[in-house]
Amino acid sequence: MICANNEISLADIEIYGFDYDYTLAQYSDGLHTMIFNTARDILIQHYKYPEGIKKYEYIPGFAVRGLHYDIQKSLLMKIDAYHYVQLGTAYRGLKPVPDDELRDLYGGTQHIPLFQMSDFYGKGPSIKQFMDIFSLPEMTLIASVTDFFISNSIEFDPVHLFKDITESIKDVHVKGMVYTWIEKDMEHRILHGDDILAVLNRLLKHKKKLFLITNSPFSFVNKGMKHMVGKDWRDLFDVIIVKADKPAFFTDRRKPFRRLDETGSLQWDKINSLEKGKIYKQGNLFDFLYLTGWRGSKVLYFGDHLYSDLADLMVRHGWRTGAIVPELEAEIRIINTEQYVNSLTWQQALTGLLERMQTHQDAESKQVLIEWLKERQELRAITKNLFNPQFGSIFRTYHNPTYFSRRLVRFSDVYMASISCLLNYDMNFTFYPRRTPLQHEAPLWMDQLCTGCMKTPFLEEMGQIR
Repeated sequence: MICANNEISLADIEIYGFDYDYTLAQYSDGLHTMIFNTARDILIQHYKYPEGIKKYEYIPGFAVRGLHYDIQKSLLMKIDAYHYVQLGTAYRGLKPVPDDELRDLYGGTQHIPLFQMSDFYGKGPSIKQFMDIFSLPEMTLIASVTDFFISNSIEFDPVHLFKDITESIKDVHVKGMVYTWIEKDMEHRILHGDDILAVLNRLLKHKKKLFLITNSPFSFVNKGMKHMVGKDWRDLFDVIIVKADKPAFFTDRRKPFRRLDETGSLQWDKINSLEKGKIYKQGNLFDFLYLTGWRGSKVLYFGDHLYSDLADLMVRHGWRTGAIVPELEAEIRIINTEQYVNSLTWQQALTGLLERMQTHQDAESKQVLIEWLKERQELRAITKNLFNPQFGSIFRTYHNPTYFSRRLVRFSDVYMASISCLLNYDMNFTFYPRRTPLQHEAPLWMDQLCTGCMKTPFLEEMGQIR
């Protein structure tokens, strides 16, 4: 399934571009445990953290992508599209922070002034948003180490803790450990590999041009693509760029392209053209545009990181963009369960009843309102837990979109669970976003009810108000 934020016709797309990690190559969750354990051990061995943190193991499903972390306050939390923390989703260590304490920490409100605390790419200075899938073990390690210090009444500086853990996680990636783990067992570490060749061949059959821009090194990409596509994979792409250093690749004009030879060694010749089948390193988008002439809405680029892969391309350069969101598959499966549908339908009904009944001020009506509010809150908690007991869905708070969803809509024309979803659509297919009513266009709560499935008070009466 491909979901559309913006109308886009594949008939208009002449050039398809791809990131590599978690776009062409998707990985098994087993890597998260290995990243967590290795970074934890680096903290003990290199940063001399207490041996006691060794008892903490990776907790699959503790965190979700898109969470924010307040470094000074040691708070991991889910924020909605309007910069409000979803109550019940703020954690210090492995324990939730009470709602009243959360409000006290932010001056009596649950609103977070992100414009003061975080930059365009969600990287601080005092709040970081975790946007890539590899950040799941990092969030869990932060929570685990914080939990150890708090549980043992050990005073610590949260800034030092965050920096040390960030550096430990970085070490795992920079030293190539993740690459090594994947290369040693590609059969089990790389998912959906067979589908990638089918997608690329289909695009080529329809005379589309293909390119790859990735931050990963050539040796790693080469082994992975040979595994998924075959030894002649380079012949499929018109341009291949490795170690691109995104997102700086999209904004920094200073780095020229360098060519790699067949062994992966850097060459010193000046790059005046980007040749098919050749491998290039670094460079920048401005030279890329000049050398290829690939501009604007005829280009569709796919990536998994909304900031590093897609934001600059859509906002500054007018490319069409596709976000790869692997979590989408599980979320769709949940929202199609009978329990979710029934829970959400009754929540909507209760909301409408609350809106209607609040004008009644007698004691009996007020008591009914209190009971309905309590029931609505219980249903919200049940619905949240269907996705993740700590943080719920990555796409929604109770009713508002999450901050992650807001950025997903802003920086991608379409989104999907994997690149293989393209196989389900004709190459001239047009994706039309659903027209969702604005609040002034659908003021009556009954419009959001499955009226054929349930009976509610006032439904007949309200149905006549048109």
